Amino acid sequence: MRVFASLCLSLGLPLPALAQDGTPAPPDARVYFVMPADGMRVGSPVTVCFGLVGMGVSPAGVENQNTGHHHLLIDVAELPPGARTLQLVLGDHDHVPHDPPIVSERITITVD
Repeated sequence: MRVFASLCLSLGLPLPALAQDGTPAPPDARVYFVMPADGMRVGSPVTVCFGLVGMGVSPAGVENQNTGHHHLLIDVAELPPGARTLQLVLGDHDHVPHDPPIVSERITITVD
């Protein structure tokens, strides 16, 4: 399975510790999936589209106020065809989640 997105991806890595002191996040910031939708059955290659509200996007290593970069977590393990669980978490310039963490809901898709 190949996954494509226009922004930074982190595949198969554990969710960063959410208890760390992260960069402050605006209270209205949120990250979300555009597609695929929860429960969708998709073919390979899979295209993942997602969005961000209340903040901007900066590359990892670049510190700008009210910005971050996307991490896409997929199963946090291997990626054979079948049911997949996806979640987004926004990281700051040091790859640390903001405070409070900006994470999407988890969605489940099935890859044929």
